[in-house]
Amino acid sequence: MLLERIYDEDLAQASYFIGCQATGEAMVIDARRDVGEYFDLAANHGMRITKVAETHIHADYLSGTRELAAAAGAEALVSGEGGEDWQYGFDATRLKHGDVITLGNIRVEARHTPGHTPEHLVFLVTDGAFSDDPGYMISGDFVFAGDLGRPDLLDEAAGGEDTRFEGAKQLYASLKNEFLTLPDHILVYPGHGAGSACGKALGALPATSVGYERANAWWSKHLAADDEQGFIDELLDGQPDAHAYFGRMKRENRDGPAVLGPLSPLKAFTSDQVRSALEENRAIFVDTRTNDEVKKGTVLGALNIPAGGKFASFGAWAYDPETETQPLILLAEDQDQAETIRDHLMRVGIDRVKGYTISLADLPKIQPATITPAELEDFEPALLLDVRNKSEHAAGHIPGSKQLSAGRVLWHRDQLPKSGPIVTYCQSGTRNSVAASALRRQGHDVRELVGSYAGWSEYKHSN
Repeated sequence: MLLERIYDEDLAQASYFIGCQATGEAMVIDARRDVGEYFDLAANHGMRITKVAETHIHADYLSGTRELAAAAGAEALVSGEGGEDWQYGFDATRLKHGDVITLGNIRVEARHTPGHTPEHLVFLVTDGAFSDDPGYMISGDFVFAGDLGRPDLLDEAAGGEDTRFEGAKQLYASLKNEFLTLPDHILVYPGHGAGSACGKALGALPATSVGYERANAWWSKHLAADDEQGFIDELLDGQPDAHAYFGRMKRENRDGPAVLGPLSPLKAFTSDQVRSALEENRAIFVDTRTNDEVKKGTVLGALNIPAGGKFASFGAWAYDPETETQPLILLAEDQDQAETIRDHLMRVGIDRVKGYTISLADLPKIQPATITPAELEDFEPALLLDVRNKSEHAAGHIPGSKQLSAGRVLWHRDQLPKSGPIVTYCQSGTRNSVAASALRRQGHDVRELVGSYAGWSEYKHSN
């Protein structure tokens, strides 16, 4: 049996490739939309992808199940559990609790584990060449290394009301009746690692085991004591802010993400072509440089989405494809980088990338407004806005500031003043630059605090 983890550092998301080396059959679980890596894996191992499955209706990225199934001519498999409100809206084979998928010598059994979402499945994998019993679990957003999938996302991102309490009860029951009935040796491969907003304390380990979590996880003491209420209280306390784009992901993943098919190479634009498109409001410019570089000057009306580790997340904070109609033109070093950036944006359902340019030369520029910590002392903004997470704000903030995380600010502009200057800050400046560029595009007068909270703290300690 072959079992490989394909990990996206950007979204801290894992998909899994499982293949039978005897027959060459393979399946992918929780695929992303840029599907080339799965075909590369299959080719390297002489396999063909015959099935594509997913554990649940995801909130943090746009599922590639339909994309990969269409490209591979494979069977799509999704949960048929969870009740009428959580049925998928596209054609696929529905899996129920106990259904078995066969890949040559490999047996993959679906188990219903509600809690994170009502329809959630895990997959128990048996390598029939060595054993008659399961040895592995693809756990999705049920059990992580050291943590559990949060049960409050339906409230936070999908318009639910107090569903977190029922979800927490379901999660407790899933642990008691499913997870803890398994032998300790079963290896657990979770759908996310550290950095994901799908839990509050995810570990960075690529895998764990039933026995290790039983002995060491924060929740194990509550299960051992049969303390459901203590479990619920600790589970729901301190969950991180849910990004606003999660609601869009939920809807699109339930209804069925668009299948893009083979993508054309991105077009390189000249400065004249970019300038014309911007002047005629036919495109939005994306400055992919760091916030420090952007502060020295950027294109008028540009979004700052810095290339690197969190491009998909930052892109989904700054650009809402449900309200924006103009396509994006990217600043990129070359076509390869531009198409890598496009792949990351596709993972959060941002599909309208028109092309790229390699230079800011001859484009209309501005220098984003800033304010130093010293200047802030004698300045009265209409709002001092902390765009960090609520837990960061609670641990320490600039007096008088209001918290609204960068991943939510574009969707909650009703909480912002209609006029007057807004001073924004994060911890060190990157998240702040993303949020500030999105707000400026919407017409707000934004001044970024130089050095953000770290800079302000250093200034206050030295004076």
